[in-house]
Amino acid sequence: MRKIFTPSILAVCLPLIATALAASAQTSQGLAKVEAMAQKLNLTPKQKAKVLPILKEEAPKLEQIKSNPSLTGLQKMKELRAIHNETAPQLQQILSPDQYQKLQAMREQEIREAIARKRAGG
Repeated sequence: MRKIFTPSILAVCLPLIATALAASAQTSQGLAKVEAMAQKLNLTPKQKAKVLPILKEEAPKLEQIKSNPSLTGLQKMKELRAIHNETAPQLQQILSPDQYQKLQAMREQEIREAIARKRAGG
């Protein structure tokens, strides 16, 4: 039987595996944030069933913007707000006014943190 993993195949596969693992970790971090956000909003089970898919869908997009070192703080702010604005109408229909206000405050904090990380060089 031949060796399946030659050095050249490993040289190609290892970076791909490392990238996939990093993306998976970033996604799981985003999903943990989504769960925490749902808990802070005190969602009912019915609300949670409707809100979580929306937030989980936008989480990777948000993480990608926040972790993009080529974007300025202003660019990050604009892009994050654009994604938030896409889902705002759906979320307003599901959440109470108080919950939606809390969500908006959490999102603004998230934007401020993304800009602060950019300024700090992270």
